[in-house]
Parts: sequence; C-alpha cells; structure tokens
Amino acid sequence: MAIQTGQPAPAISLYDTDKNKVNLADLKGNNVVIVFFPLAFTSVCTAELCSIRDSISTYNSADAKVLGISVDSVFTLGKFKEEQQLNFPLLSDFNKEASKAFDVLYETFPAFEMAGVSKRAAFVIDKEGVIRYAEVCPTPGDLPDFNAIQETLAKLN
Repeated sequence: MAIQTGQPAPAISLYDTDKNKVNLADLKGNNVVIVFFPLAFTSVCTAELCSIRDSISTYNSADAKVLGISVDSVFTLGKFKEEQQLNFPLLSDFNKEASKAFDVLYETFPAFEMAGVSKRAAFVIDKEGVIRYAEVCPTPGDLPDFNAIQETLAKLN
C-alpha cells in the first residue's frame, strides 16, 4: 500500500556505511528527508545524490537530516559515498525491508530484469515522525521534485 502524507512513517532500522545501525525512530525531533535510489554508481543516482551533496546546507538550515537508501550492500555504498564525497548517511536496505515498508520496491527493475531494486522516491518526515511529502518517481530516470521537498521543509519550520 502506497505511503500517504499524514500517516506515521514506517519504523525502519538499517546499517549505514560506518556499520552503525540507524533507527528512524531515533531521529524524532528532526525533520528527515529519505531518498530511495535504485543503485549506486549509476549515472542518474550519482547525479541525484551529488545534487543533494552540493545543496546540503539548504537541508541543514531546514533542520533536516538526509538519508540515502538503496539495496546495495554497506560496502558498495561506502565506496560510492567515498568516491562521490557525499556528506550525508547512506543506508543499506540489502534485505529490502525499508523498501517494502515504504512500498518502493520494484518486483522487476526495468533495466537488466533485476528483482528487488528500490524505486527512486523521496519522503519528508516531520519532527513527530509523520510523512509530510511522498513522491515515487514514475521511472528510474526521473528525479524527485527537489523544489517541492524544499517547500515542504520550509513549511515545517
């Protein structure tokens, strides 16, 4: 079932590239932007995450924590984060639990017929843990509406 604005964010707990467990519930009191992306090292995903990297001060000034999530392993994500000098956590959803909880998992990814890849999606969660923005991109080549994300964050502060 698709995530709707106004509902509580699903409880997720994933490992980051430093091998620390990150629980979404522990981030209550902060606005959170979750960006699901299909695969590290692909051109659109790299452009998307580097765009966030380059505008991280905008998210910081909105009192928002940004989390990038994909089904890649913590090791793959660690290398990707290092090479792209990403300045926000990347979380491994290797077991696909978060992608299922947020209803953003392809049964079959359009490229290469891979099963179990995250769709490109973005969510803004307020300080109380409620979804305030939800966007699942129609194709893996589409990017989230970063202006709408910023507008949503501005309304929360």
